[in-house]
Amino acid sequence: MSKIIIIGAGGVGRVVTHKCAQLRTVFSEIILASRTLTKCDDIAISVRAKYSGIKISTVQVDADEEYQLISLFEAKRPFLVINVALPYQDLTIMEACLKTGVNYLDTANYEPLNEAKYGYEWQWAFEDRFKKAGLMAILGCGFDPGVTNIFTAYAAKHHFDELHYLDIVDCNGGDHGKAFATNFNPEINIREVMQKGKFYEKGSWKDTAPHEISRMINYPHIGPRKSYLINHEELESLVKYFPTLLRARFWMTFSDEYLTHLRVIQNIGMSGIEPINFQGNQIIPLQFLKSVLPDPGSLAEEYEGETSIGCRISGIKDGCHRTYYIYNNCDHRTAYLETGAQGVSYTTGVPAALGAKMMITGKWKGTGVFNVEVFNPDPFLEDLSKNGLIWYEIMDQNLEMD
Repeated sequence: MSKIIIIGAGGVGRVVTHKCAQLRTVFSEIILASRTLTKCDDIAISVRAKYSGIKISTVQVDADEEYQLISLFEAKRPFLVINVALPYQDLTIMEACLKTGVNYLDTANYEPLNEAKYGYEWQWAFEDRFKKAGLMAILGCGFDPGVTNIFTAYAAKHHFDELHYLDIVDCNGGDHGKAFATNFNPEINIREVMQKGKFYEKGSWKDTAPHEISRMINYPHIGPRKSYLINHEELESLVKYFPTLLRARFWMTFSDEYLTHLRVIQNIGMSGIEPINFQGNQIIPLQFLKSVLPDPGSLAEEYEGETSIGCRISGIKDGCHRTYYIYNNCDHRTAYLETGAQGVSYTTGVPAALGAKMMITGKWKGTGVFNVEVFNPDPFLEDLSKNGLIWYEIMDQNLEMD
């Protein structure tokens, strides 16, 4: 058993903490840390109420401040830090892990605070230092990225000799009853979906205008939903590790109303990430907007419906063309009753806890910096179905993707 520190007390942090508490033969002690201690305490109270005897404590830390992280890690000496804080805090947390001899896992790759851009190059650059320190860092162990990468690795291992076409499809078919809200941190969510689209085809990356390309896609139990081609981080690593791919794309559903709100937000300057002067104070418009939008955690109680996320893949097996669809549907209400969080948080938090379990139990091992698709997918996916995210396979049927 191992002691862990979880950094981040939002919806995903809530789910990770609950799932780790369920796996007490793996996690001997949980320390939950965040800038807002009251959020940590609220999660800890909910965990203690469900899992008697669990060893859990809370602590305040500013993940932007490396010296605070180092002090915390030196005092607590965890085996592993699970980072579910903000993506632009990734590098600071990784630095603190290196300087204190602690392993690392996150769910989203680094994004600079002052630029709406993300990529793995900043974190891949830590490879030699983590290897030299004898430490392990796992990147992007949420659902997408994370499970979608592992789904692709499972397809390559069991069903294909060559992967040719990959489409990751992500639908939130739920309804929270709010006029406008984001399913995770508004600051990160809005930055992500307002970027240009990007996909890989025949050896090069191609850009599109935001939401320029769309199509109707049928999702299990949900039905047809308009889905938009967007830039998403796992494409970068999947193309790297599966070089036979001829094309890789990511699709996500947005309602017309949601996109109208986003366009208005952008047109009036509220999506800006550069400081502006407001009544003698410097503020960042997007951070101000975040403060007035509903907290994603507050959506959980009223959320109904399902998410559906999966990989639609075509390629070659034994000289023959074949197609494959592997996916999970997650019910918002069921997620809330188990953890107090909605389905989007649940689908991110469960894989993070299981990735930590893979590290602690030695099912995934090594020194350096890793994306999850490089590991054996089988033990992870076996655990995934046992821990609330059942996955399904459909072979050799129409993928709806040309």
